[in-house]
Amino acid sequence: MQERINVTKSFLPPIEEYVELINNIWSKNNVTNRGDLVVKLESQLQDYLNSKDKPLLVCNGTIALQIAINALDIKGEIITTPFSYIATTSSIVWEGCQPVFVDIHPDYLTIDETKIEASITNRTKAILATHVYGNACNVEAIENIALKYNLKVIYDAAHCFGVSYKGKSIFDYGDVSICSFHATKVFHTGEGGAIFCNNVSKEKMHYHHNFGHKDAISFQGIGINGKMSELNAAMGISILPYIDKIINNRKNIYEYYNSKLIGINCSNILLRNYLDWNYSYYPIIFNKESELLKVKDNMNNNNIYPRRYFYPSLDSVDFVDSNQFCDISRDLSSRILCLPIYSDLKLKDLNFIIKLVKEGLCE
Repeated sequence: MQERINVTKSFLPPIEEYVELINNIWSKNNVTNRGDLVVKLESQLQDYLNSKDKPLLVCNGTIALQIAINALDIKGEIITTPFSYIATTSSIVWEGCQPVFVDIHPDYLTIDETKIEASITNRTKAILATHVYGNACNVEAIENIALKYNLKVIYDAAHCFGVSYKGKSIFDYGDVSICSFHATKVFHTGEGGAIFCNNVSKEKMHYHHNFGHKDAISFQGIGINGKMSELNAAMGISILPYIDKIINNRKNIYEYYNSKLIGINCSNILLRNYLDWNYSYYPIIFNKESELLKVKDNMNNNNIYPRRYFYPSLDSVDFVDSNQFCDISRDLSSRILCLPIYSDLKLKDLNFIIKLVKEGLCE
């Protein structure tokens, strides 16, 4: 029977390398509260990413979004994209703000910057945009709009580990950028995330992620428990030496897909110019949803599980204003499927996936 293949698979470092770091945790009996490994990983990540800001590590990417919205004192409407994971929109709602959806560019799949200004009202306070699959938004245009209307900019850069745009870390754009280190990501800490504070007080972000503590017995504002544990940081430190190999392997798989799927009746996302990408996903766009479902069912019947990602379009979820309707996002979300891609995906499995895609489109 075909071994189960998921859309992704977590890279795990040699266990002895992780255990060596875990032994250090046992010897110091320090599991959390910004221990040595968290501080070390923050420095290592800034060096690797060449980011202007040292990241603040947190327990997950969703908490990072919620802290960013809260720390920027945003109350009111936030312009955002309907084509993202649910955490982007749910974080806005969780923080008591109203998501205002702007449709996406049909090729890049990021928020269509030419449609943003038409949605700005006197209640608009920020733009929260997603770099889709690590594909950069038009950051220059968004910055100009934000300056014109005095808006904050948060980037959901959950997929962007190792991505740079015009020679600069993607995390250097916006007032705040966040990243996810969930186990499904290119780089992970099991569970985890990071906040890059470009135009907001790092001190404010810090107390927001630590209950509001100023010191052990006093507080300087409201906070939440968003800290990363030493156990998670140890995973990140163990994986980081392998990240270039991980990204290069994914690049090879991405290019192999391209070479073998050329000429079939589907298309790919258009990557923005000047982007140094991380090959985080391999999305294909079918002409019709029925074709997608046929290919997906064919794969599932063979123990292979691609993902409808992102689906559904977030302007259609039941906890947001139902009067918002983004035609392009709804259409594309119904026709896009992410094929399996991960560092050690075997060639025989890759060829089998390609065979199933072609069969599904030819039936």
